[in-house]
Amino acid sequence: MPLNIDVFRRYRPSFTKNHKHKIGVAGVASVGAAALAFSLAPGNSEAASAESVPAAPVSSVAFGSEQVKDVKAGINGQLAAANVQAKIDAAKKKAADEAAAQKQAAAAAAAKKKAAEAAAKQKAEQARKAKEAASRAAQRAQVKPVPKKYANNLDGWIRESLDIMKKRGIPGSYNGIKRNIIRESSGNPNAINNWDINAINGVPSKGLLQVIPPTFSTYHVSGTSWNIYDPVANITAACNYAADRYGSMDNVNSAY
Repeated sequence: MPLNIDVFRRYRPSFTKNHKHKIGVAGVASVGAAALAFSLAPGNSEAASAESVPAAPVSSVAFGSEQVKDVKAGINGQLAAANVQAKIDAAKKKAADEAAAQKQAAAAAAAKKKAAEAAAKQKAEQARKAKEAASRAAQRAQVKPVPKKYANNLDGWIRESLDIMKKRGIPGSYNGIKRNIIRESSGNPNAINNWDINAINGVPSKGLLQVIPPTFSTYHVSGTSWNIYDPVANITAACNYAADRYGSMDNVNSAY
């Protein structure tokens, strides 16, 4: 129903100055309710006296200053609590971020240290290998192969020839060679046969194992002298021929 403004105006003087600061929303609502009650009262007549209508109890619905303070204190407390919680959350996040950064930095430092150790180990290994290689080279330089020396006699000639034959894969033994030398030339490297068929044909046998020049040239072994009277060259060429013709000088027991 509509609010009776005339009634509100008629009873407005009943609110004293001492009550004005106590009127809140609830007080306004009470006044509205009182006005509504007047509008429903019988009598469209305006003769009703002001004394016949009781005044609305304003003080019963008004908020006191202490209540307002309590509300404000509650709101301020909630805001303060929220602010403290926000600070706590921010501090936790900051601590977590710092811890993560420290962990990441520690991991990076560990990886860097590991890489440095691996590089140092590799460098040390390379240095060790280089040192070993240099040491081996120095040892090889110090231990130069000493040329084998042979006596300048029948024993030395046979032994030197045997070493050459071994490198070339020519078979023969010391005893087999010496036996044939003694029969053919008696150990004289300058011996020459001027009476056999070869001599008659103009190609006499020469040297320790009495080799004719064509045979010497055909079975000459590289690394030896081309002089048919050279003891080592003569023995080696004769043994090379005997290996081709008889299998080995050891198998020769007469003129060959």
